[in-house]
Amino acid sequence: MERERVRWGVLATGGIAASFTANLLDMPDAEVVAVASRSDASAKAFAERFGIPRAYGDWSSLAEDEDVDVVYVATPHSAHRAAAGLCLEAGRAVLCEKAFTLNSREAEELVTLARSRGLFLMEAMWMYCHPLIRKLKALVDDGAVGEVRTVRADFGLAGPFPPAHRLRDPAQGGGALLDLGVYPVSFAHLILGEPSEVTARAALSDEGVDLRTGMLLSWESGAHALLDCSIDAGTPVTASITGSQGRIDIPHGFFYPDRFVLHRDGREPQEFTAQAADGPRDSLRHEAGEVMHRVRAGDTESPLVPLAGSLAVMRTLDSVRERIGVRYPSEG
Repeated sequence: MERERVRWGVLATGGIAASFTANLLDMPDAEVVAVASRSDASAKAFAERFGIPRAYGDWSSLAEDEDVDVVYVATPHSAHRAAAGLCLEAGRAVLCEKAFTLNSREAEELVTLARSRGLFLMEAMWMYCHPLIRKLKALVDDGAVGEVRTVRADFGLAGPFPPAHRLRDPAQGGGALLDLGVYPVSFAHLILGEPSEVTARAALSDEGVDLRTGMLLSWESGAHALLDCSIDAGTPVTASITGSQGRIDIPHGFFYPDRFVLHRDGREPQEFTAQAADGPRDSLRHEAGEVMHRVRAGDTESPLVPLAGSLAVMRTLDSVRERIGVRYPSEG
């Protein structure tokens, strides 16, 4: 039976918006009907590039478009609260890029608004929707490595990013943590939940954003996570989970893996690989498919990317920033 098409609006026209839109266009049950930018020219160019019928030079017109079922918010995270909130106020379901917002206060405001309106809201943590990550999570939950002792993960880019770049701009929530560190932090949360203690150190830029940050998260169980992120040094972008009875290693690109290896005491290593049906390694369609499934079902959130989990991650990111001394202009 053919599934009902879900009509998408795309808010913003940057690189991640283009990647997500390209994935939507490959899905027979998805339709991109509108795009919005703060610039008419940018919206029209994006619409022409992807064959989108309507282009808006303001966010409100997209939010009020009755033909839009879900809005994908792909602005810098400094604008997530305003953009997602505008769409929720207008009655639209929302998929909002990560980091969910600048801070936990803004995240709580969005969640409260969505729940008060009975609307679907999800953070675009596509890692959680990836088939291999879901398999890894199931194995860990089933005790494949025993009791989890340590999680390690990193994400760093060599850059260099000039001072005028978005990643160096405090007003846009720049720095390594919210753009890149959100992946290692979210991975640790997926495995162990919200930590009971957060320790962090960072090297800050002249603009006041973190160039690189190292984090030690601790849990009452005695488990801990060693995480790092950087915008001025390339890292392996790997992850591992070590337990009392084994270990899981994920090679480069841990948040969109094509394989991982399970090592168990007294057994040969076991490799798990992505299936051809899963699509390209960097596919965003698993995330889009989850959103459309939930919207069709009338759900207001996804069990794969629950709002409580997104709020917990934002609280951890807030704690890290407090410890490294990063505060954004909009926070006063």
